[in-house]
This record gives sequence, C-alpha cells and structure tokens, in this order.
Amino acid sequence: MAGPAHRILPLPVFDAPVRVLIVRAPYYADIADNLLTGARAMLDKAGAEHEMIEVPGAFEIPAAIASAFRRTDHDGFVALGCVIRGETSHYDIVAGDSAHGLMLLGLQGACIGNGILTVDTHAQAAVRSDPAGQDKGGDAAAAALSLIAHGRTLGKKPKGIGFRSVAAPGATS
Repeated sequence: MAGPAHRILPLPVFDAPVRVLIVRAPYYADIADNLLTGARAMLDKAGAEHEMIEVPGAFEIPAAIASAFRRTDHDGFVALGCVIRGETSHYDIVAGDSAHGLMLLGLQGACIGNGILTVDTHAQAAVRSDPAGQDKGGDAAAAALSLIAHGRTLGKKPKGIGFRSVAAPGATS
C-alpha cells in the first residue's frame, strides 16, 4: 500500500505551445505500455505536443534524454521504464544510475518527469503503472509539465556568472 493520500499540484496552463519528448524503455512491455498510456493522457490533457522514442532499457534513458536536450527544441522530457529487483546487484546499478543520470540532467536545466519504476515485483509495477490506478506515467508527465511551467515563470535573464572572453591586449574588435 502506498500510504496516506498525497497532494498533487494542479496541472499548469500554458500560453505558448509545449513540446515534450517521451523516452520509453519497453523491457517490460506491459508495464511500459501502461506508463505510456498514462503519460500521453496527461500531456493531452495539458494540450502539450508530444512524441515518443524507445531505448533498450532504463539505463539508456538518461543518455537518450541528454542527446535530445542538446540537439532538439523539446521543452521537457518524460522518462518511462521499469526496473524489477532480481537476485543480483544489477537492479541497484540500473535503478541508481538511471535516477542519478536524470538528476544530473535536471540540474543542467532539463525539465524531466521521472517515470522509471523501481520495484521488487512485477505485481507492484502493474499497480503503479496502471493508468486507472496509481498512474505513475501520468504523474511523470505532470512533473515534467510543472517544471516547464516553473522555468517559463523564471524568464531567461542571464545571471552574469561564469566566464566571458576578454580581448587580448592589443587586439582590435
């Protein structure tokens, strides 16, 4: 059981188009399908344009998002996949490194909703991915939309920190 009810932020309203890339790992196809259904429904509800690409597994999701973040004009990203605990440490590596990779991208400014489930059993994943149940795919899409809206309220003023080039002595501009 997930525990007491939790508060969910209202879905943002946008005054300009929003483009979202869903990156899906279909390793557990039934779970990935449920997550995708929930994410698409939430993005449609917000009026966001979206497209989807697939990668082999959850471990590859951050790399795909990093590439898209650098090369495309998507406003945000939704990471969808599932890692089920097994008998080896592989679970810990994939679950931890995929979450860490997404967090690093977020710290660089990527607006990402993390819908990579990390569970002990397939039954737990089925409950969490069910669009009529816990709808973690929809939650991930809502998180990405919230971050996009937050970023848009901040504007694009540069802070003037970091390095800037200075003309060499005697150079003309």
